[in-house]
Parts: sequence; structure tokens; C-alpha cells
Amino acid sequence: MSENIIEIKDLNFHYPMSESQVLKDVSLEIKKGEWIAIIGPNGSGKSTLAKMINGLLVPDSGQIIVDGKELNAETVWDIRQAVGMVFQNPDNQFVGSTVEDDVAFGMENRGVPREEMVDRVKEALDLVRMSEFIDKEPARLSGGQKQRVAVASVIALRPQVIILDEATAMLDPKGRQEIISIVDQIKEDHDLTVISITHDINEASRADRIFILKDGHFTMQAQPAEVFALGDQLIEMGLDLPFAQKLISTLKARGVDVPDHYMDEEALLAWINQSYLNK
Repeated sequence: MSENIIEIKDLNFHYPMSESQVLKDVSLEIKKGEWIAIIGPNGSGKSTLAKMINGLLVPDSGQIIVDGKELNAETVWDIRQAVGMVFQNPDNQFVGSTVEDDVAFGMENRGVPREEMVDRVKEALDLVRMSEFIDKEPARLSGGQKQRVAVASVIALRPQVIILDEATAMLDPKGRQEIISIVDQIKEDHDLTVISITHDINEASRADRIFILKDGHFTMQAQPAEVFALGDQLIEMGLDLPFAQKLISTLKARGVDVPDHYMDEEALLAWINQSYLNK
């Protein structure tokens, strides 16, 4: 079997009543256990692509293969068991009257035995640090807590792939950091493959590879360091640079000899401490 968990070949799509193509001959391969980020301006087709991988939208042409199975009418439910999605607004995913009911809902639909379901609910809520809220109403939770429950609801289904479709967009910086850290830990513990559809460039910096989607097709795929090296070109595309990269650019403009290799905030702070503050 291929080491690719997802293969997308020559995907094309347009919405009904619209003549413009949202996706144009899009091809993509994602390896098992990889974290990839898909970034791009508004309207570039990012969320459309995410919904197609999960079978929520049907392409005009092309193939989507998940874990060796081609996505079609016969396999769509199997694919959805393999690919879980966390959306931008968690309120749109809530169906239960309590946190426990909500996390259990998907498993009930799949016929998971009750005893196993109870164990999975507890495990999922422990993973996202929401066990103490098990009897609470989802509507009474904060934005970050709601998103944690949404992540737990997906994790409880034991998917192989989790798609974060702008899942942190409505959160404050602290909330975004919490959710991404939780997903990062779950990924490592359970060998998940993560697809992050995001405008948050700091979230994208966690990825093994970043794909830039513009006008319905990929214009670049590379490791974060190569993408962030584009500098002003990213800004021209309506994107941003990570704080660490902005600081590095400012330091270089002031004549500071900063290493050329990519550094996140933690690595940059360590370099500053070693180079200047500890002398």
C-alpha cells in the first residue's frame, strides 16, 4: 500500500449557478502522520477542498483517494470514518444537550457499543482537558472550550485524518494556541494526519509542509522556512508572516547578523539570549 494516506488527482470543481472554477486541476499527496497546512487568500478554494476530501462536496472531475479507497458514492461513509473535520464555528457541530451527549453523538450513529462509547467519551475529554465539563451544556461554554469539545467529538471517532477547517479563526491568540497544542499532542500520541486550513500563519508554521492555494490551484508547496522566506510576497497575497519572521526581518534591517535558517519564536528567543543577553 502507498505510504500516502491521501491522494488527490486533477480535481476540478465549480458551484452550481456559477461559471467560475473554484478548483482547477488540483493535485496533492499527503503522507500518513504528516501535518500539512493549506493557506491562501479568501476565495482561493481552501474550505471547498477540505469539504471535498470529506465527501461533503462532489468534484466535477478528478479523484480523491483516502487510505487506498477512491471516494465515491459507495465509499463515502467509510471515508468519513477515516477523515474527521473540525469547523470554524463549533456551534454548528453541537447536537447534544450536554458535552457528554455531544461527544457520544457520532459514535451512536455508528453503532459503537455503549460500554466502549462511555470509555471513548472519557478518553477524548481527558485528551482535550474538558472532563470536568462533561455534564455542562455546550452553549454555556467559552469559545475555546466549545472548540475543545468539537475536537473531542472528532477524536472519539478514531479517525486517521483530522481536518481543521479554520478551526481557530474565531478564537483569541491564547485559545488558538491551546487548540493547536492539543491537536499537536493528539497527533503525536495517535499518529494522526493533520490538514490545517488556516489564515493563521503561526498555526501554519507547525506544519511539515505548507501549500499555497491561489485562484483555485496550488502555486507553491514547501517547508515553512521556504514559504516564509517569500516575505512581502506573502503579504501581497493577503497573508501574513509569523511574528518571529517579522522580528528577524526588523533585526536584519538594523544590521543584526541573524542566522538564515528558519526559527520559530522559541528558537529565536533562545538565539537572542545566547547571542546577546547571556554575554
